[in-house]
Amino acid sequence: MDSKICLLAFALILVSIGPVCAQSIASQYVDPHNEARREVNVPDLQWDDDLAQFAQDHANSQANTDDCRLVHSDSGYGENLYWTSANSGPPSDAVAAWVDEKNDYSISTNSCNAGKVCGHYTQVVWRSTQRVGCASASCPGGGTFVGCNYDPPGNYVGERPY
Repeated sequence: MDSKICLLAFALILVSIGPVCAQSIASQYVDPHNEARREVNVPDLQWDDDLAQFAQDHANSQANTDDCRLVHSDSGYGENLYWTSANSGPPSDAVAAWVDEKNDYSISTNSCNAGKVCGHYTQVVWRSTQRVGCASASCPGGGTFVGCNYDPPGNYVGERPY
């Protein structure tokens, strides 16, 4: 009798933690985007399967090059790219790298600090952007290529992200 109770308790624990362990790839990308967007009071992004497929096609294409170059797709979408030497990792690592550029962005001047890059961050928080789709691919020499595409795009010269 005791073993049945223990088995039932174990099953209940697995059911209760299952959703946490099985967080979707989409939410692993979207949630950190939306956390950054909420910090500056802009609307949440929604996942878009078409953008994700476009991002996957581009990631696969770049992963098929010898050096897995970070070359933009020139698609008309907004786009952030990331490469890590790790052969895998959580999608949130890429988004965190882009959001970390917040420290190099000045809202008062609407520009990056001297010698710094901040355009990945401003795309993440671009107010009029509504949809995002992301994907990754393993590089033949090791590492991982990650890309997110945004619609409508952001980073228009002279315009503020929020």
